[in-house]
Amino acid sequence: QVQLVESGGGSVQAGGSLRLSCAASGYTYKNYYMGWFRQAPKKEREGVAAIDSGGRTSYADSVKGRFTISQDNAKNTLYLQMNSLKPEDTAIYYCAARPPLRYGAAWYDLTTFDYWGQGTQVTVSS
Repeated sequence: QVQLVESGGGSVQAGGSLRLSCAASGYTYKNYYMGWFRQAPKKEREGVAAIDSGGRTSYADSVKGRFTISQDNAKNTLYLQMNSLKPEDTAIYYCAARPPLRYGAAWYDLTTFDYWGQGTQVTVSS
């Protein structure tokens, strides 16, 4: 069983920065696909960024150029560096993971992810 724990959330002013971390433990594969998702009140959960075992990344258009996803395999930790934060970035941010797929799917398809963290709140004030 894979366990994911997010940390690093908080409240910041618009234009500020936050660095989220996701620590993975348990039965984890090196080739797991990892991603960050977020959900604001009354809105659907959406993909923010994802990274595969080879370091290839994907980003939502709304965060491209501002957010950076990375991973430290030695520490089994996933990161999301968030710069130039905007009020619309306010949401609960979730870390997620899944084994490699044997079929095609969009990187942001949250239904393909098997493991989820508890979420961490990010609040950006204007």
